[in-house]
Amino acid sequence: MIYCVEDDNAIRDLMIYTLRATGFEALGFESDTDFWPAIKIRIPELIILDVMLPGEDGMSILSKLRASSLTSNIPVIMATAKGSEYDKVSGLDSGADDYLVKPFGMMEMISRIKAVLRRTVNKRSLILTCGPISLDEDKHTVSVKGELVFPTLKEYELLKMFMENPGQVFTRHNILSNVWGMDATGIETRTVDVHVGTLRTKLGESGDMIKTVRGVGYKMKETNEQ
Repeated sequence: MIYCVEDDNAIRDLMIYTLRATGFEALGFESDTDFWPAIKIRIPELIILDVMLPGEDGMSILSKLRASSLTSNIPVIMATAKGSEYDKVSGLDSGADDYLVKPFGMMEMISRIKAVLRRTVNKRSLILTCGPISLDEDKHTVSVKGELVFPTLKEYELLKMFMENPGQVFTRHNILSNVWGMDATGIETRTVDVHVGTLRTKLGESGDMIKTVRGVGYKMKETNEQ
């Protein structure tokens, strides 16, 4: 998922169209007002961030992104005005991964996105997202709408298994084998139900992302599933 924060509707629409046409998921935002709520729902792979925005400007948004443990590793490409050397230097010094000079071509944008993703893939935390739930494997943290929750080790491993395989149904025996492994010997399948229940409680309203498949087991609801 690529987020584009750009207040010019025509430019933003063209960026989104191009990204989707080249195989990326993409969402556009006019200002910080709609951008920040979206970040709490889903962490993107990369952000294209205009420097000049109504309300909070791009430099301030970048600073906040880098200051938060949940967003500090998201690659950011700043979009700067033509000839604004100050914006380029300030953006890079503040933690931007690259910049685009306006007006820029759409193919240049795609090329820079791919280059940044190649450079950052090995140093970024692997973050799994399902709806409002995010799981950061490097930091071993789970958050819901940007707020940290604190599962036990088995609950974390259970959630990770579900999030890595959205839509796949796991029987209770599958879950015991995958999460408890050799330690599952002698453990009743009721243990799975208990752990799913406590995990759902910790996830709050988002706990309903973990669906019960009657007579079979459990699965993680896919984002577009009703």
